Amino acid sequence: MPKIMRNVILLAAMILPAAVPTTAHAALPTEVNGQPLPSLASMLDRVTPAVVNISTEGRQQMSEPLLGDPFFKRFFGDSHSESPVSGTGSGVIIHAQRGHILTNSHVIESADNILVTLNDGRKYQAQIVGVDPRADLAVLQIPPERLVAMPFGDSEHLRVGDFVVAIGNPYGIGQTVTSGIISALHRNPGISEYENFIQTDAPINLGNSGGPLVNLQGQLIGINTAILGDQSGGNLGIGFSVPINTAAGVITQIVQNGRVERGQLGIEVQDSDINMTNNAGARPNAGALVRLVIPKSAAEKAGVKTADVIIRLNGKNVSNAVDVKNMVGNLRIGERVNITLLRAGKPLNITVVIGAPEKNTARATPAASSPAQNVGEKPFWERELR
Repeated sequence: MPKIMRNVILLAAMILPAAVPTTAHAALPTEVNGQPLPSLASMLDRVTPAVVNISTEGRQQMSEPLLGDPFFKRFFGDSHSESPVSGTGSGVIIHAQRGHILTNSHVIESADNILVTLNDGRKYQAQIVGVDPRADLAVLQIPPERLVAMPFGDSEHLRVGDFVVAIGNPYGIGQTVTSGIISALHRNPGISEYENFIQTDAPINLGNSGGPLVNLQGQLIGINTAILGDQSGGNLGIGFSVPINTAAGVITQIVQNGRVERGQLGIEVQDSDINMTNNAGARPNAGALVRLVIPKSAAEKAGVKTADVIIRLNGKNVSNAVDVKNMVGNLRIGERVNITLLRAGKPLNITVVIGAPEKNTARATPAASSPAQNVGEKPFWERELR
């Protein structure tokens, strides 16, 4: 049979069923063993109105490599040009009465104009309430007109294997829902300063950044932030989300103070190995070893010493040095933290008042002041999902 004829027959086979009455045998069942088929539709009807699309426009400074040469600087001075940049991302309404939207800070980097599109098609110019680049979070504000907010869940009690749904605006094609499970917890892949990511295999792609990760009760449990992908940016089933319990403290500080102030204990810690933990009396590969105590710091005043092994902070187990950094990063200046540590194999409880850092580098400033991230610089980690 000629090739062209085979193509026509294939096309006809695809169209033909539409012209033939559907038989009962061809229809999908509405129930199995007397039970209706499970569906997420009802839950999504409640939560998708809280998910927004974000598009940005701005300008980014571009340096001319040739004019950076000292010879040319002598004649032309420092020369920089600006290039227009645009992007798309996602966000979630968290305070309906105030018009507050939570997203990633990298979604609005270099943005002079931020346009938010609601699920029902309404569009608003958004203002920046505050940004915390160190946690890659930002809060925007739009007029509080007939908005629907998404309720918060509790990311502290998530389990590997829990079903989740990711909602966002992949590749700018419009609101899209994907589903999967929690693949791992407490991931620290090294793509931002404060990390305690939820890992999921729910498909997340470029443009999903800032969108919500939702449990089956329709509660917000995370903000989709990064993916592990190839150079084309395709989804490999490894996505990372900021836990909502981590984001909650950032949101509160931004909304109340317009900035995030992180205190410090005044110690440097490192992961402990088997020999260290055995000597200290801790369980293997648990806790964080105090490598250095800064003089006159809050930790020194409270009695923390070098070679102590921190095993709990405010009643929560510490597995490694990153746990200490993340837990302390969620505390405010002046808060008390109860530390359980091991010293020469004996447990000791110490209370430390979180001190102020020498310099506060987590101020909420317009994202345009933050250096833009070029995806091409890190092809392995597709951090910017715009």
